[in-house]
Amino acid sequence: MPLQIIVGAQWGDEGKGRIVDWFAADADIVARYNGGDNAGHSVTVGEQLFKLHLIPSGIIHPKPVAVLGNGMVINPESLLHEMDMLAELGVEISPRRLRVSHAAHLITPAHRALDAALEARRGKDSIGTTGRGIGPAYTDKAARTNLRVGEMLSPDFRDKLAAHIETANRTLVSLEAPHLELSPVLAKFSAYASRIAPFIADTSAETCAVLARGGSVLAEGAQGTLLDLDHGTYPFVTSSATTAGGVFTGLGIGITAARDATVTGVCKSFQTRVGSGPFPTEVFDDLALRLRGTGANPWDEYGTTTGRPRRVGWLDGVLLRYAVRVNGLTELVITKLDILSGLEQVKLCVAYRKNGTVYQDLPFGPTELEGFEPVYKEFPGWKEDVSGLRRWNDLPQAARTYLDAIGQLAGVPVRLVSVGPEREQIVER
Repeated sequence: MPLQIIVGAQWGDEGKGRIVDWFAADADIVARYNGGDNAGHSVTVGEQLFKLHLIPSGIIHPKPVAVLGNGMVINPESLLHEMDMLAELGVEISPRRLRVSHAAHLITPAHRALDAALEARRGKDSIGTTGRGIGPAYTDKAARTNLRVGEMLSPDFRDKLAAHIETANRTLVSLEAPHLELSPVLAKFSAYASRIAPFIADTSAETCAVLARGGSVLAEGAQGTLLDLDHGTYPFVTSSATTAGGVFTGLGIGITAARDATVTGVCKSFQTRVGSGPFPTEVFDDLALRLRGTGANPWDEYGTTTGRPRRVGWLDGVLLRYAVRVNGLTELVITKLDILSGLEQVKLCVAYRKNGTVYQDLPFGPTELEGFEPVYKEFPGWKEDVSGLRRWNDLPQAARTYLDAIGQLAGVPVRLVSVGPEREQIVER
């Protein structure tokens, strides 16, 4: 397919990075279209674990060009750290392989300071941000006052950055937060600009040119559908468009590219969430520890970016069906099936109940989830270790029954199932 879109169908952390890695080997471009370093994608190749927050995980393959699209907000310090880390691990990091949109927006220390100050001011009503400055950067973007990546090429970049820091300091003082020292920020960002300059490009034009000649573009979303600014569990959402529609504005490609697109939704075999907000299928105690893990392994349910333990629960089919609708999903990938091995039974939320009424779908989207109780369908569990399996028919019958039920409830087929953290631990249907 000329355009394949990979989106998270839950609250993020679905395992999109390793699924992008699976599809990326033959792509001409792998592109991030939203978010910043609040996202975390992990890919395990052999004994090497790659943790990426900005650069598309498809760059680990030798063929694709990695694009950071205009819909992103980019902390240059984080970007350079990832570039150096990948180079040390033998991945080619050059302007031939990595392109950064001139129209993407910068994250500065001012945005991070404002993020922390605003969360502190909210107190018990905090929304659980990652503290990476994402929200304030998108706020400045919407207010048309932010700095874009392309301005790092401008002779007056330092002057613009100084004005930006001084404006933020006035706000920080009003929030009773420490102000920022100007000189260290200017010195660091001047050095960042020199290193990043060769990678800055008109990525919209380059991506459209690849599509026009029949090449393949793999669009990699960050976070998940339920964190979308418009379609998520507002206000407990991120500040960008995480759904498939964000691809077109976030990469600067025309809507006609969707004509033959595949839209792949990635979904865990259970449900997780980081931070505040309602969670109808959440579980606790021993079952929560069983699904989350202890944190001893890097693929346990602890945030790649924040390290925070994730809240866990049974798979919510109502929210999954919603994700299929707002993204136009054409297929599903189910991850972490191996975690369910050994459970006596597995539950799937098929509807909600509130005040005696059963709802198959949400009456007003996922914003008002308080008070909705899950209606479960129970399935027999399986004891077999599935981590070494690679063929659909080799999966335990109980596991296949559960996967079929997910596909039927969602209304789209399950194409892939991951049965472990490593690159090759995939079952293709």
